Amino acid sequence: MESVAFIQWCLDHLNYWTITLLMTIESSFIPFPSEVVVPPAAYKAAVNDELSIYLVVLFATIGANIGALINYYLAKWLGRPIIYKFANSRIGHMCLIDEAKVRHAENYFEKHGALSTFIGRLIPAVRQLISIPAGLAKMRLSTFLIYTTLGAGVWNIILATIGYYLSTVPGIESEEQLIQKVTEYSHEIGYCFIALGVFIVGFLAYKGLKKK
Repeated sequence: MESVAFIQWCLDHLNYWTITLLMTIESSFIPFPSEVVVPPAAYKAAVNDELSIYLVVLFATIGANIGALINYYLAKWLGRPIIYKFANSRIGHMCLIDEAKVRHAENYFEKHGALSTFIGRLIPAVRQLISIPAGLAKMRLSTFLIYTTLGAGVWNIILATIGYYLSTVPGIESEEQLIQKVTEYSHEIGYCFIALGVFIVGFLAYKGLKKK
């Protein structure tokens, strides 16, 4: 309960440091949606001068990278058996992680390669876990960071843009209404990225077969 109260306190006192901390939590294996962090921060930046939308995106992306690195190194150091054992444990289930989700992320990584680290950051249900198969595969750190930064940056820009835009929409009078609208938009955008990812991978596979 204390951890829940702490997270709520961070949400009630959004600044660049709490944004970074919350996005670190969101990007690690602890279930926490970015939709309740970035859009409200961008909304706050739009209605007063306490925050800059550009710095909101920057610090959110830094936090996402830190969380992704936690997953990457845990997977790299602990290895597949311990990661799957954790996923099947009671603590793993409390974190909303199970073997099926980890296996899904790993299959996605194996199917799409390094590009999955970028595309996966944009897809619901894969976003938080895509760093694990990258760590298990011992993906080169510089490549991992480049793709993760690009993917997290694009996603945070989208969320910040939605939050900033909704500050001009009449009828949104509470944080709950804001988050509900953002979640609706983010899911629709996530499905678009799934389709885009399938198209890109299919195109690359076609080009590879054509060369052969």
